[in-house]
Amino acid sequence: MHLFPLKSLLPLLFTGCCVGQSILPPGPVEAMLGRNVTLKTLVENPYSSFIIWNCSDGKDVDNVATLDPSGLKVSEHYEGRLSINTNNAYLTLGPLKMEDSGFYTIYIVAEDGASTTGEVELQVVTPATTFVPTSAPPETTEQCIGYLVALTVCAVVITILLAGYLFFYKWMKNKRSRPSNGRNVEQQVLQQFRLFVLGRLEPSGMDLFALKSLLLLFLFVGRCAAQDVLPPGPVDAILGRNVTLKTLIDKSEYSFIIWNHSDGKEQDNVATLGPSGLKVNERFEGRVSINATNGYLSLFSLKSEDSGDYSINLIAADGTTSTGEIKLQVLEPVSDVLIKPNMPEAIEHNSTVVLNCSAKGSFLKFTWTNGTMPIVADGKRVTLKTEEASSSLTFAGVLRTDLVGPIYCTAANALETEKSAPFNLTVYYGPDEVTVSPAKPPQYIRAKSDFNLTCSTRSSPPATFQWYHKETLMEAMDPVLTLQIIEKHGLGKEMGSYMCKAKNAKTERVASSPAVTFAVMEAISGVKITGPTEVLFAGNSTANLTCQATAGTVKTKTWLKDGKPLMASTRVVYYNNMSSVFINMLQKEDNGEYKCQLSNPVNTDGASYKMVVNYGPEQAVVRGEEAVEVNDPIKLTCAAMSVPAATYTWKFNGTETKITTADYIIEKAAYKNTGTYTCQASNSVTGKSSTTTHNLSVKEEGALDEGLSDGAIAGIVIAVLVALGAAIGLIFYCRQKVPVESPY
Repeated sequence: MHLFPLKSLLPLLFTGCCVGQSILPPGPVEAMLGRNVTLKTLVENPYSSFIIWNCSDGKDVDNVATLDPSGLKVSEHYEGRLSINTNNAYLTLGPLKMEDSGFYTIYIVAEDGASTTGEVELQVVTPATTFVPTSAPPETTEQCIGYLVALTVCAVVITILLAGYLFFYKWMKNKRSRPSNGRNVEQQVLQQFRLFVLGRLEPSGMDLFALKSLLLLFLFVGRCAAQDVLPPGPVDAILGRNVTLKTLIDKSEYSFIIWNHSDGKEQDNVATLGPSGLKVNERFEGRVSINATNGYLSLFSLKSEDSGDYSINLIAADGTTSTGEIKLQVLEPVSDVLIKPNMPEAIEHNSTVVLNCSAKGSFLKFTWTNGTMPIVADGKRVTLKTEEASSSLTFAGVLRTDLVGPIYCTAANALETEKSAPFNLTVYYGPDEVTVSPAKPPQYIRAKSDFNLTCSTRSSPPATFQWYHKETLMEAMDPVLTLQIIEKHGLGKEMGSYMCKAKNAKTERVASSPAVTFAVMEAISGVKITGPTEVLFAGNSTANLTCQATAGTVKTKTWLKDGKPLMASTRVVYYNNMSSVFINMLQKEDNGEYKCQLSNPVNTDGASYKMVVNYGPEQAVVRGEEAVEVNDPIKLTCAAMSVPAATYTWKFNGTETKITTADYIIEKAAYKNTGTYTCQASNSVTGKSSTTTHNLSVKEEGALDEGLSDGAIAGIVIAVLVALGAAIGLIFYCRQKVPVESPY
């Protein structure tokens, strides 16, 4: 007989029993540093090709050990400290190190490639650490229910396997009575299965039950031993449009491609593609196609109820099954994104503004932006609450800057994005700090000038203003208070304070500015000096000068003479609060320009007076050469201090000349110009005069040289040489006359 051996179903039985169960007990497992620990499993006699233990420290995953038909392979870190029990896959580890702590994962891979897995945490503690004993904790009610469910599933799987085996057995028994057509048993079984799926085989009784059980077995086992035949999901699609669920296979040679749909409660067949063609479920009629080459499922005109889990079962000619599952989400298009506030306008700091954004669509996610910048909720003043189809943004104690943007709400799902219309909400604020410009005006303001005070503040809507003088309301409502208004109120003559108040009609807040203090003062003008009108004579006259202004308040008075302060003395006396000055017994030094300066804090004005004190002339003086040579020019200058300036007359050797200027000029001197020159200076006002003389000598050209002539110098040189020669001759003559003494 070519029956499938029962042993070949054991991997499926093992896989089926493990579905929905945990193969490791709940953790964590605690063990003492330096001792041994055994990580136990919940399986016995695992029918497997591989037992793999891995460890993760939360960052990296490392292999601990692998047990396969060739033996045990241990990671270097665990060398000599590890063993795996082949009967129950227990992992024994020791002596323990602190770095052995982590999450340990076991993979049990069957001969057909099906695998089961589990994970448990190991905590290595020091001897001083208090820890819970590693014995398994008592099972809870939930764990017991889980075990019962797992046992029930195993029982169902075993029943299905037995029913399928009975079906095979009966079918093969009947087959013995019919001649074989040369096909092997597996092909005949597959053919019967195909006929059943296509509706051409109508078994009854035990045959029908067994065949349905076999189909359920294929579907169940396929789901429990899932392969990578579908890409990861979910797949999103728009309501009313089309979508294609792709597979990871190419040029399939499968006998059947079966697509199913589950809404989480029930599972329905979508379509089956077999040798006889495509069979489509009535609910999907006219909206489904399957690509025979790659198994792609195309759905058209999507409906909301098309959402769910889609599974594919691929049955090959030899009966092997591959399966996969992917989730399809049919999304309603994103539309009607709208922002609505809870109030039409807000007051800064007082109002709590809630912006509600609503939209239509599926699986919506909402984001808020101020212009292009995302709005970040801080969980205190700014909070965000999102529901399935709406999002609420709340500003507690709203600020003026919160809603200036504009504000956008964006609703999006995996396929579509739509932004709301720009939104702005008026937030009334202020008045803020109120200021007056200038903040520090001069202490005194010049009357009738263009001076004014300006009150300003930030406010929405713009604030209204009122001006106060010493807390008394003025009839001034504009932000600018002019000096004309102040003078119109009769104010400013005395030092006083001024302030403004700003009021916001919406917020009903009032704020006051700091006060500024000043007085209005009239400028000085029309300054004039009055003084003596008669002719003044030094040593004989006195002078009285008076300074006055026609307008303005005078605070200080200053007198200057020739640009320098006029100092008081026994002769110079100030009186009438320095408005007048008396000069007794004028002197020639009193001549000059007298200036009076009147000042106050707003301006300075003054006037000048020219005082003329007549005197002189004083003693006349002649300057010039006393001796000149013939043909030399001659210039004699006569000068005498006098007010008014003196007039001059000249006499030569007692005879008057026609020269009436201070300078007596002769272009070329002659012998006749030698003599006495007399200058007389006269003052026509004082009637006084002064006379002086000057002697001038005109000599022959060269007579003025005081050195020897060249002939005299030559005669003196010759005489000296003759005398010197005579002296030398006399010396030689005398030596010849002296006798020479004998040495004997």
